[in-house]
Amino acid sequence: MRILYLINHAGKAGTEKYIYNLVKRFNGTETECFFAFNEGGLLYEQMDDMGVPCFQIDMKNPFDLKAAKRLAGICRSNKIDIIHSHYPRENYIAVLSRLFYRKTKAIYTCHLTLKTGFSWWVTNHLITPHNAKIIAVCNNAKELLVSNGVSPRKIDVIFNGIPDSDGPYPKSTIRSELGIPDDAFVISILARYHMSKGLDFLVDSIAELDKMIKRKYVLLIAGDGEYFEDIKAQIKRLGLEDKVLQLGFRSDTENILLGSDVYVNSSKCYEALSFAILEAMAKSLPLVVTNAGGNPDIVNEKTDCGFIVEYGDREAFAKALCTLSEDEELRMRFAANAKKATKEIFNLENVLLETLEEYKSVVGE
Repeated sequence: MRILYLINHAGKAGTEKYIYNLVKRFNGTETECFFAFNEGGLLYEQMDDMGVPCFQIDMKNPFDLKAAKRLAGICRSNKIDIIHSHYPRENYIAVLSRLFYRKTKAIYTCHLTLKTGFSWWVTNHLITPHNAKIIAVCNNAKELLVSNGVSPRKIDVIFNGIPDSDGPYPKSTIRSELGIPDDAFVISILARYHMSKGLDFLVDSIAELDKMIKRKYVLLIAGDGEYFEDIKAQIKRLGLEDKVLQLGFRSDTENILLGSDVYVNSSKCYEALSFAILEAMAKSLPLVVTNAGGNPDIVNEKTDCGFIVEYGDREAFAKALCTLSEDEELRMRFAANAKKATKEIFNLENVLLETLEEYKSVVGE
């Protein structure tokens, strides 16, 4: 099978990791992979390094017929069986490319949990029936796709996954680097400074935690983004400069996770199924997360790996953290179950094989 992966921005986020994993696993064996993008970045560099044929396509909007025609030409010249797109703009262009070359099938993976308006409902109603298949990475994404005009018969839910690994892991150096005592309770989050990530809510919750926790503690925020200075000002206003450390962008996220006691996700909206949460679980970290997007698929009675709290309930979020700081037995139970879930539910190899089966079903193999 010849698969062309289509994405607007070939950067370094979770969606790009999703594409990279599929190409790395199957290219040259089960599939022959091609890659098309608008804006270059890390993923483009990775595809080029792997010898994957890459094509730049200007994609100005979801209805860019010029982009659709160019995409169709690439598919015709390379005998592409499937275009696998990853956001609405790219999916619409992939479907429209079939006006010029009908042999290629269009698959769309929805990485978003976004409620759209009536105009999108109408266009989804017109465009998505021409998708061969739609994959949602969490149940909330499927629910929102249906509410946004997509037929549920088109949609299969395949969770994100991460590699199964039992270590051995290197000893973390983050505590010594930052001067954090060995007995301190370390909370961590890997997140962009974006409105959707709820970092302002998280800092407010830490202010509540500060009133009730008995142990020394610190919150580590690793990431960058447009709200960095706003959060910095909030931390200062609340007098938490020595309790909340903004680390900026870090490439040593494993080092941070291995030096932590608990991982948090404070998302307000747009959260699908977070790779960062899964990576924390693989390092046996218990969780405290908001009830947003795909988080309920991760933290629930079946997985028993943490607490799930309504966004905006600062006291509940703080109490969950305080409980974990005091109850070592509970913390260890959540930690073991988190690791177990990455092996049994969010296992990358299983996810990749399920996606391959979607490809085969579409081309009739």
